[in-house]
Amino acid sequence: MSRVELLETVDEAVAGIEDGSTVLVGGFGLAGMPFDLIDGLIRQGAKDLTIVSNNAGNGEVGLAALLKAGRVRRVLCSFPRQSDSYVFDELYRSGRIELEVVPQGNLAERMRAAGAGIGAFFSPTAVGTPLGEGKEQRTIDGRDYVLELPIKGDYALISAHRADEMGNLVYRKTARNFGPVMATAAATTIVQVGEVVPVGDLDPEAVVTPGIYVDRVVRVDARHYTVQGAR
Repeated sequence: MSRVELLETVDEAVAGIEDGSTVLVGGFGLAGMPFDLIDGLIRQGAKDLTIVSNNAGNGEVGLAALLKAGRVRRVLCSFPRQSDSYVFDELYRSGRIELEVVPQGNLAERMRAAGAGIGAFFSPTAVGTPLGEGKEQRTIDGRDYVLELPIKGDYALISAHRADEMGNLVYRKTARNFGPVMATAAATTIVQVGEVVPVGDLDPEAVVTPGIYVDRVVRVDARHYTVQGAR
């Protein structure tokens, strides 16, 4: 029997997310961002959150809207600043949000390590830079490395193209991005999809995230978001 919950509404999907949770949020910019789940999280009201994502929001939609609502205490990301990240920029400059910059490859690998049960790994990225300060260093075969720890989430909010009734997921092109590693690294993985199909309708060779990693699925209608007013 499937363990996944197939829910009717986004509000049901994000119910129970606690204050102070670490939430992994999929997306590369706007591509693959779980907009509906983020909107639901804003309505749900959880605060003092730690958000792990590729960037720190675009315009005033999606992740940026969550930041603007004052629900986030700390962000771990690779690209905190770009032309349309003015919400995060204003919060950070005024001391209302904390930031940990993580190189993109390390960000993905640290979450993959969490999902794979790897206690830590050595990476050459950040050696000799401020991002490597305070971390254990080791020289291996003549090359310097720093020790990186896994990033685990209490929850992951991700977007996929289709799911079957057991929670197996397929993604659409570049919207896949961080979704697969985030699904493995969270205690509870919540997914919005455009379509839920019967078991057997998905080609097993096309399934990227097996349902064993998925806890809640909600179907949402496709919406197109644009960013306006970039400064």
